[in-house]
Amino acid sequence: MKNIDPKTPIWRLTVEEFLEVSKKINSEKKYEYGLKGLAKMLGCSISKASEIKSSGLLDDAIIQKGNIIIIDKEKALALFAQK
Repeated sequence: MKNIDPKTPIWRLTVEEFLEVSKKINSEKKYEYGLKGLAKMLGCSISKASEIKSSGLLDDAIIQKGNIIIIDKEKALALFAQK
């Protein structure tokens, strides 16, 4: 990827440059946080997300320390699809 000046207006980017920048932005968010994030990721209610988390189905994709929950999105979706 060639270096693009962050101050360059979007309208001056080529389609190729715009797509490269878009990929970088989209690939940065690899994790969701909390039951709210899990619910958003699965498209369900928070109570259903809590139920799914408690079932152990996504244990390999979830890191929990106290009340803090971190979910690896790719891993969770792969596990969810398997079951």
